[in-house]
Amino acid sequence: MALKIYDLSHTFTQFMPEWPSTASVDIDIDKFHAKDGVYQVQWEGIMHRCTHMDAPLHVTENTPSIADYPLWRLFGTGVCVSIPKGKWGVITPEDLENARPRIEEGDIVVINTGFHHLWADTDEYFAYGCGINEDGARWLVEKKVKMVAYGCQANDHPIATKLVDHGLGPSHPHLIKEWKETFGRDPLEDFPKWEPAHKTLMVKGGIPGIENAGGALDEVTGKRCTFMAFPWRWPGGDGCIVRLLAIVDPEQTFRFETGDWTK
Repeated sequence: MALKIYDLSHTFTQFMPEWPSTASVDIDIDKFHAKDGVYQVQWEGIMHRCTHMDAPLHVTENTPSIADYPLWRLFGTGVCVSIPKGKWGVITPEDLENARPRIEEGDIVVINTGFHHLWADTDEYFAYGCGINEDGARWLVEKKVKMVAYGCQANDHPIATKLVDHGLGPSHPHLIKEWKETFGRDPLEDFPKWEPAHKTLMVKGGIPGIENAGGALDEVTGKRCTFMAFPWRWPGGDGCIVRLLAIVDPEQTFRFETGDWTK
């Protein structure tokens, strides 16, 4: 039986788009064939770049690190659902409830918002992107999903981040004015908490959240798949770059066995 494997990750490069925070990844070739007879690359930077997974420790002190996610959360069956969003769109519980294929308890969930086509060093992708709200994250926790990946800028809506009046912000104060002009309200009325989706999903639910899914996302949207994404075995790690893969049986008949050798 032929299975097809799809890569749902963006390409990791020196000048890849980055969430507007600390410096980008610095990549240097410190050994090369003509001089040294071997090729070796050295890189320096934070893990919150490209397609990556956050740990609870990233947003809350004294919580599990990236190495503490149990392996059963990182591999299994699930769905890739289409929830298209535009500028500042919000992924809500209603969106998740109405998504097809239906999200079942224990699923891995990959959300195609359409924003992966806009992945670039732009305000359009980062500052004006979409994201899930606290209620949507709570829906996923109550559904007991195993892992979640978003085809957009982060686990949270950009207006729930330090871009506006949260945490270390505002780093982008013009967004506060633009939100007021667009909706007639202070952004804190709509997003009163700092990154509540991160904290609800990962800290309260123990659910890994993957940001910036992309690649062949459109090709598996609307399908039930087997997904996998494995971060480094890194005690104390706050996050990790991952390769997010989907495995699809074109006949939709193949299923992995439970792996329970006692039966």
